[in-house]
Amino acid sequence: MDAGKRRQGCRMGPDALRVAGLETALTDLGHRVEDLGQIGPDPVDMPEHDHLVALPECIGWTTALTRVAQQAAAKGMPIFMGGDHALSMGTVAGMAAYADQVGRPLFVLWLDAHSDFHTPQSTDSGNLHGTPVAYFTGQTGFEMFPTPPVLVPTDQVGMIGLRSVDPAEREALEADNAMLADMRAIDEHGIKAPLVAFLDKVRAANGLLHVSFDVDFLDPAIAPAVGTTVPGGATEREAHLVMELLQDSGLVTSLDLVELNPFLDERGRTAKLIVDLAASLMGRRIFDRPTRSF
Repeated sequence: MDAGKRRQGCRMGPDALRVAGLETALTDLGHRVEDLGQIGPDPVDMPEHDHLVALPECIGWTTALTRVAQQAAAKGMPIFMGGDHALSMGTVAGMAAYADQVGRPLFVLWLDAHSDFHTPQSTDSGNLHGTPVAYFTGQTGFEMFPTPPVLVPTDQVGMIGLRSVDPAEREALEADNAMLADMRAIDEHGIKAPLVAFLDKVRAANGLLHVSFDVDFLDPAIAPAVGTTVPGGATEREAHLVMELLQDSGLVTSLDLVELNPFLDERGRTAKLIVDLAASLMGRRIFDRPTRSF
């Protein structure tokens, strides 16, 4: 998906992750991997919007991914290879529907520099990759979109790595009791404390956990292949710790890997790092990490 923003390139993300060895990394850990291939948007018969970028295509992606996510979740742990972050409107909606189907609540861990809590009315840019959390938590303004089959309450969303959030977004999220951990809190108290607290909440509710990982969660010095760089992001060690703690929890049931733009990468270093982080989430320990030769 490359429709949630004007700057193009994220459509190449899935192939970059394939070339960087995601399937091999997971099979080496003993997992059985099935690549379901590229997903396309459903056809939507409506005109383009004056302000919102590629609105019909984004709606088509949302309906398609909602359906595919719910179907894939019944077969195993889906990893959605993006693509821009607007895809999470569909992936989270589909996972919430699956969680409801099995009688459990869905929690969402948002690893991102941004809260993505804009609505179609509040976004100045018109880029819908800044709106998915508002969509799947049921905020107003999405009347043109299909209603999510099951909403995710905002207090079941945890955000770690924030450092570029509009004041109105933050005020709304705090009012709805989302768990917010910006980089100052991480600098002061470490990245483990807010994550463990959120995981304890998921476990206490017997919830399913969807992890949505945006490349700009990481510091651009180590992950340049993203069009929304914000300095001061997570280090490689912090990111691996997050992934290993998620693995230890046994709670993760689905994963987004989004906003990878290979056109902006340096010899594939970001794609390789994302593969390494996904492997940590799926069971690779610190002693097992490969030596990279660039």
